[in-house]
Amino acid sequence: MQQHFSLADCDVVGFDLDHTLCRYHLPQSARLIYDSFAQYLVTEKGYDEDLLILAPDSLDFCCKGLVLDIEEGNFLKLAEDGTVLRASHGTKSMTFEEILENYGRREWKHFNTVSGMVSRTAKYYLYDNYFDLPGALLCARVVDSLDQHDGQKKYDFWKDMVAAIQHNYKITAFKEDSGMYFPEVKNHPDKYLQRCPESVKKWLKQLKNAGKILLLITSSHSDYCRLLCEHVLGNDFEEYFDILITNALKPGFFSHTPNQRPFRTLENDEEQEALLSLDKPGWYSQGNAIQLYDLLKKMTGKLDPKVVYFGDSMHSDIFPARHYSNWETVFILEELLGDKGTVPAKAESEPLEKKGKYEGDQLKVPYFVSKQWGSFFMDRLPGLENAEETLVHTWSCKCISTYSTIAIPSLEAIADLPLDYRFTRFSSNNSVTAGYYPSPPRALLPNEDSVTMK
Repeated sequence: MQQHFSLADCDVVGFDLDHTLCRYHLPQSARLIYDSFAQYLVTEKGYDEDLLILAPDSLDFCCKGLVLDIEEGNFLKLAEDGTVLRASHGTKSMTFEEILENYGRREWKHFNTVSGMVSRTAKYYLYDNYFDLPGALLCARVVDSLDQHDGQKKYDFWKDMVAAIQHNYKITAFKEDSGMYFPEVKNHPDKYLQRCPESVKKWLKQLKNAGKILLLITSSHSDYCRLLCEHVLGNDFEEYFDILITNALKPGFFSHTPNQRPFRTLENDEEQEALLSLDKPGWYSQGNAIQLYDLLKKMTGKLDPKVVYFGDSMHSDIFPARHYSNWETVFILEELLGDKGTVPAKAESEPLEKKGKYEGDQLKVPYFVSKQWGSFFMDRLPGLENAEETLVHTWSCKCISTYSTIAIPSLEAIADLPLDYRFTRFSSNNSVTAGYYPSPPRALLPNEDSVTMK
């Protein structure tokens, strides 16, 4: 495979919506998501009311790439070989000795299945996107609460958590104004949604004018998609895309199963009859990547049109688009903003309540930089019996270089580049930092002092 990647070589450019084309004000949306799940657990399932109270700095617990070991009530940060780098029981960090006692220096017992990216089971849950992430803090606090009241050793709260997620995000919730999440975003979109920068809108038009086919593929239902797109792109948002696919139910949209979900047409946001094939551009619901690709062949007149897909979830976007469809993938990773140290040093030591709120595009609260969990990309593994500690890549970092073509902090980061700009891609021949644009995370650079084991 060639060393460089260019949008000019692609026939089709596809986008995820949430946290990709539509960016959120993260601290505000995180609080809303936390509250919407917690409210359900307390009012519908009888959990402790203390869960509704959130200390100002408690969102620091949220860190992408964590795995919840559901039965044990433990959260784990994994190295690329599956060993446990850091862990907490509930919200309480485990000591190195406790980690050794519980997990040893070998790969975590479920690592082989979780590293295949394809499954989530009743035994563990991978937190890899901002829609899920506040639930990690809630689950950790549920474990704390159960320990305090019941002193239990195995945990059975997960089914209630799933019910809370389904209650808030189910397909009819937007229309019915049920749950807490959709009604709140509907009523206060500016509080939660960032408008798309003019540079990105111009870039989307430039892609289209250059003859590219533009796709929007989101697991959000059509009514929520419309709200987001009108707010961030404008009322003419449909003109940016040739094909819009909502309720795509990723990662299943990409995976090759014998009974693929058919595409459905929409009328007034209600799904209509199943289509035997996809014959023309338009707005559809559900569907699968194989029938979509057949249409793309027709539209481009090519046997093997080249597709690139932009997304923010390794589990739902990047891994399946690369693994099953062999598309080029651009990983939107806001952690690159935090890891570059955009927050001045003195702000780090101020209490969170004193820091400025999210204003415009300036992130004042580094919600994606967790003091408890350290760098998303690297960590130190303490040495055994006086041996020196070693620096290791996290499993999340390894996934990025394995399944992404390139990784960028936002679309805005590349919107002003010429379409034939040549990005250095991730590949086994290149250095581990090769595919990051505009620059690699600080933690991956040599002699880095910022990777601490506080």
